[in-house]
Amino acid sequence: MKRLYFDVSKCVACRTCELVCCVGHSLAQDLFKDVKDKTISYPRIKVALAKAKNYPVACRHCEDPKCVTACMSAALTKDAKTGEVIHNKDKCVGCWMCVMVCPYGAIHSDREEKIALKCDMCFDIGEPRCAKSCPVKAILWVEEAELDKICQKK
Repeated sequence: MKRLYFDVSKCVACRTCELVCCVGHSLAQDLFKDVKDKTISYPRIKVALAKAKNYPVACRHCEDPKCVTACMSAALTKDAKTGEVIHNKDKCVGCWMCVMVCPYGAIHSDREEKIALKCDMCFDIGEPRCAKSCPVKAILWVEEAELDKICQKK
């Protein structure tokens, strides 16, 4: 199973991940059309700064996701096969319980749509846009076995 890995030692806070996430989740899926049409799309990943390090923050698709347990409308579920925490925006009532219980701060609120926003691993293209576009490879989309090797090298 593939997972996102964030190497904070490489992140330069260029926010390319945020931009490609916004464009990829927008209606036009084109930056220039989005700007021209004034389409508002919000990223499912954010870059946070803490103690002079940059931290890309996105859903970790936890083993025991607190957000799924807290979701009163069953808009959040965990796929047993892939391990992905899936958000059904049609069921979301915008109570923000998932936002409050996420230990990573990885779920955000779209106040206009009144729904939660979280990483969906770009299921529409088969791999996360953030990892695909990170210019310094601070975000990787790797098999868990590879991740163990990467972490051991550190």
